[in-house]
Amino acid sequence: MRNYRKIYYESMQTDIGNLWIGFTSKGLARLEFFTSKDQFINDLKKDYGHIVECQNEASDYNKQINLYLEKKLEKFELPLDLKGTDFQMKVWKELLKIPYGEVKSYKDIAIAVGRSKGFRAVGMANNRNPVSIVVPCHRVIGSSGELVGYGGGIETKVKLLKLEGLNIIEKERNGKKLYFVA
Repeated sequence: MRNYRKIYYESMQTDIGNLWIGFTSKGLARLEFFTSKDQFINDLKKDYGHIVECQNEASDYNKQINLYLEKKLEKFELPLDLKGTDFQMKVWKELLKIPYGEVKSYKDIAIAVGRSKGFRAVGMANNRNPVSIVVPCHRVIGSSGELVGYGGGIETKVKLLKLEGLNIIEKERNGKKLYFVA
């Protein structure tokens, strides 16, 4: 059932590409990249009845994301308006506990949310994260230290982790580039 609340949106150009921000009166609801305006609007229409483009000065969401990308902000102080299953919400809360410049494995998160064998379910919850970067699913890696599974692409995950000061090693296996946290 569609939610008829109002959602505002804006875009911002960054070094990792164009970002689309959606927020309600309660908080940040969407943050997407590598998406066209039309696709973003269509995604919002699935959940919101009234969509308003912001055309004035940048929102606090925009400002804090810019500060993060400029290495001037390590912890977001933004209200969130997330929608998900109980399990997804548990996972996303756990992701918010991962400090800037650190990583946890999918297994670590699964154990923390009480589903020790649920690392694939954690991966799916990460995949459904509506506000990546702010809810830092880029800080979740494979148990071997390999960077795996990021909706914005592994190269974007590499950029974000390097931005946070992590040392990333590139290896090649069978003609494919792999990345690991050193």
